[in-house]
Amino acid sequence: MSRPADARTQLADLAGRGSALPFESWRAPPSPVDVRRSAVLVLFGVLDREPARTHGSVPADLDVLLQRRSATLSHHPGQISFPGGGIEVGESPEQAALREAVEETGLEPTGVEVLGSLAALPLPVSRNLVTPVLAWWTRPSQVAAVDHAETVEVFRVPVADLIDPAHRASARRGTSRTPAFVLDGVLVWGFTALVLSGLFDALGWTVPWDTARLVEPVV
Repeated sequence: MSRPADARTQLADLAGRGSALPFESWRAPPSPVDVRRSAVLVLFGVLDREPARTHGSVPADLDVLLQRRSATLSHHPGQISFPGGGIEVGESPEQAALREAVEETGLEPTGVEVLGSLAALPLPVSRNLVTPVLAWWTRPSQVAAVDHAETVEVFRVPVADLIDPAHRASARRGTSRTPAFVLDGVLVWGFTALVLSGLFDALGWTVPWDTARLVEPVV
């Protein structure tokens, strides 16, 4: 079974290959004419309050940082997301993802080790081409929603809870479906769930789950 240090090594190896996540394009990419380039920080770490034991294919104390977007935003209102945002002129995806995470959650950037980026993924509904940036929390710091106009809460989720088959489903909205995670009434779906699910598949962490179980997001 993986220990936290092993998980960091696996994530670094995946980022070092610049891998594309192993799922088919779920929607047509946005037009290159009006595409906006963005990056998100997929930040893993170790939860101090959890015992150092294994659970399934990952340690019970391994976690990932997520946030809930404000319900007043024009794109993806109220959804669970990774910290992130637009890439500014002269920035790399890694720089943009870390800067946005600091602005949105107040985390201490010196305690974050950026491991590298995966291949960019299209998010046509907001005309974005999004680069997932993998990172490891070497010195966890306090986090909270900084600007409630954008983010209403920030929280750390044990990865073992996400890969638990009892917490997995497929989210259906119209004719499209994405992977989903249901944790204590919190629904993670759409782009964030696609990235998490693809990561777990690529890293060999996925536990078989019932893909026929459907949930319908309330938007």
